[in-house]
Amino acid sequence: MPRAFLVVMDSVGIGGAPDAGTFFNGDLPDLGANTLAHIAQACAAGQADEGRSGPLHLPNMERLGLGAAMRLASSVPFPGLEAEPQGLWGCAREFSRGKDTPSGHWELAGLPVPWDWHYFPDRALSFPEDLSAFVAEQAGTDGILGNCHASGTVILDTLGAEHMRTGKPICYTSADSVFQIAAHEETFGLDRLLELCKAIAPRLHAMKVGRVIARPFLGSAKEGFTRTTNRRDYAITTPAPVLTNWVQDAGGRVHAIGKIGDIFSMSGIDTLKKGSDTRLMEYLFHAVETAEQGSLTFANFVEFDSMHGHTRDIPGYARALEWFDAEIGRLLGKLRKGDMLLLTADHGNDPSWPGSDHTREQVPVLIAGLDAGTIGQVKFADVAASIAAHLNVPAQGPGKSFL
Repeated sequence: MPRAFLVVMDSVGIGGAPDAGTFFNGDLPDLGANTLAHIAQACAAGQADEGRSGPLHLPNMERLGLGAAMRLASSVPFPGLEAEPQGLWGCAREFSRGKDTPSGHWELAGLPVPWDWHYFPDRALSFPEDLSAFVAEQAGTDGILGNCHASGTVILDTLGAEHMRTGKPICYTSADSVFQIAAHEETFGLDRLLELCKAIAPRLHAMKVGRVIARPFLGSAKEGFTRTTNRRDYAITTPAPVLTNWVQDAGGRVHAIGKIGDIFSMSGIDTLKKGSDTRLMEYLFHAVETAEQGSLTFANFVEFDSMHGHTRDIPGYARALEWFDAEIGRLLGKLRKGDMLLLTADHGNDPSWPGSDHTREQVPVLIAGLDAGTIGQVKFADVAASIAAHLNVPAQGPGKSFL
């Protein structure tokens, strides 16, 4: 029986979304945003030589068809990545009206989001008064800190010391449909933070806020504050079965790596591994070595997005891409006959773009283990339908297999 490995490179967009002009970073539309092309341009111009040097070097994904997919998706010019594709390649566009993690992953798993997410306004007090009071009540404090749109790292510098002094949770949001709570793992307590997020999640989900995110951190005002890897997302449960459920219902096992378990609220998932991207890559190698016939391994590598996209760190993003490409090169040699490895992304996060939000882009679809050729421009939901077809699993939803 075949196996499938679906690997999401979080935020590695390739531009060209036809509706990018209706999505914004502040007042600037995403029209023209292109995460990979702009990184490649910066590398070729010598503007990304911190910890690396020279043109962007992604030979393994290039051979799978990355450059060809980029040229298919967008007319934004970029240097290099011109090798003849040896894999099955194309690009995918999203139907859901969102450029966030749940929207992208749900649709890649076969379910376009059937509603409009709720977003909090970017103003001095972003949250309704009754919601802020409810969160404070659940936290056992006489108020909250933040109550605004903010960068997750900047707000720690601004409010971390006050949080440690008062015990009040730091609550903030972004252009995504999220309610985030940052708290110190030692002075506030990690378990207390997780219980708080779990307690308030049903109320936020009823508002169609996609995720409540626990953002634990350590440090002090003197030494600086650093977020830890103990982040936890409490996401709305999908209102209909998705790829993970299809596989599990057909008798296959589903292995989640990274934040997949949080995104799908563990629905249709048998095992979960979490950690840094370096650790996640170790788990992916282990899955290739040990996963059962007929199984799906669904992985997300988040640090492209969380560490380099939102912070607009072009050199760091380039380093992460080159590290990932080298690891994928080693992984390709370990695939078994009949395996399907599909690399894609959930949205863009152009580190050259103004603002700090995701960017609305198409994404690459690169497939190893099958024939070489092009699948053209497809839909996100077609990814789920195609993996189901490969695994001989009945598919639901609007996607069509491109196999």
